[in-house]
Amino acid sequence: MLQKSSQENPAGVPEGAGERGWPALLRREWLPALTVLLGGVLLHSINVLIVATVLPSLVEEVGGASMMSWPTTAFLASSILAATCTGLLTVAIGARNTYCAGALIFGVGALVCANAASMGYFIAGRFVQGFGGGILAAVAYILVRSTFPEPMWPRVLALISGAWSVSILLGPLAGGMFARHGEWRGVFIGVTALSLLLAVAAVRTLPRAPRERAALPRVPGARVALICLAIVALSSSAVMDAPLAKAGLIALTLAALAGMLRLNRTAAARLLPSDAFSLHSVTGVGMWSTLLLAISYSPLQIFVPLFLQRLHAFEPLAAGYAVAAASLGWTIAALAVAGLSNVWARRMLIIGPATMAIGLVGVGAMGSPGPIAGLLTAILLVGLGIGMCWAFVAQRVMGSAAHEEATIAASAMPTVQQVGLALGGAAAGLVANMAGLSSGEIGGIAQAAFWVPASFTCAAVIAAVMGLRLALLTKRAALNA
Repeated sequence: MLQKSSQENPAGVPEGAGERGWPALLRREWLPALTVLLGGVLLHSINVLIVATVLPSLVEEVGGASMMSWPTTAFLASSILAATCTGLLTVAIGARNTYCAGALIFGVGALVCANAASMGYFIAGRFVQGFGGGILAAVAYILVRSTFPEPMWPRVLALISGAWSVSILLGPLAGGMFARHGEWRGVFIGVTALSLLLAVAAVRTLPRAPRERAALPRVPGARVALICLAIVALSSSAVMDAPLAKAGLIALTLAALAGMLRLNRTAAARLLPSDAFSLHSVTGVGMWSTLLLAISYSPLQIFVPLFLQRLHAFEPLAAGYAVAAASLGWTIAALAVAGLSNVWARRMLIIGPATMAIGLVGVGAMGSPGPIAGLLTAILLVGLGIGMCWAFVAQRVMGSAAHEEATIAASAMPTVQQVGLALGGAAAGLVANMAGLSSGEIGGIAQAAFWVPASFTCAAVIAAVMGLRLALLTKRAALNA
């Protein structure tokens, strides 16, 4: 009689348990671990929306309006770095200890943010938080594999994805309640306490899986450094006054990204598939679509809350929920189109980015003069647009990769997404400051409220063109199969 591998029956869970469907997740053996994993995802996702809500209050107290995009870009750059180190940490100290370390690092970063006396101090705290959050997000998938039987993996992963939708309600609520009373620091103190509680709960509930003997994976330091250099260079260009310095930093950004792709193609262990960003393969074009969609979406959560509060007298809580309409639209659209046929799925690759472009035009046109109902509808359209096409893009990237690169393609999706959000946030800061946001005057803020979303319409339009190219390549591949 053949023995089953530890992957087929991880942590000694009962055979056949996965055949009972959703109620099986409520078993006493699994419920505590499931709660801890979902708690980590919620902590990470809620914090993104918390920061979007409290940033205007932070700027009012400590200044740094010209650097408003830096907390987000620092967080994302650090998350990318952490994602590449998680495999090394898991092999070295085990998945459970890695998860605990991520929670503690996240809490330390929140504590730094809570005591920030300047924007630079706050950015440093967000960088630390990003590293902890990146570890939590990456190791969660490893723990799903080692904690639950294989038949339960899709359901657990669905719950992890659903946790991001819950954060749409909780993030703005938490940030807005504290910011409304002028106590934005209090929310980060609360995050610190929750991080410590999560680490303790992880020690008590997650399985101590035996570590396998394996060679320590190499961290692709040069490629990660080039990605971070590109993000920092683009963010720095936003606060440079000299046109020559701006141009030089933008050129450095493009050179760093090109260098990273070149190194990746010749590396033994790739971060991205060998045909990443090729215009002649489904995977390559799909990655272009992923990057451009993330760039198009990025300005909403950084700058629109500020525009709503300063130009439309929104309270922090109301501004947070207004921007969360985009995330809600993403979730609604994703659920609505999930069962579409292949023909309509290909159409969504074009309709989705086009809808985002229309929404961004609306956000820009109504950002300053209103009406509020039209502005909120435009914000919702941006979320609906990305929700229409995101899953279909991801499906094509992962499904069309070469067999030996299937895992690399799947893991590259969140990396490309975070790079896009970081680059988009940095570019939005550049546009905002050029439009006059850093002056702090209402006229400058009104100009930025138009130009920030309007300028990103170009990225959405190019994403629609890439969607058309992706649809044609997909159809051609299906006919040749």
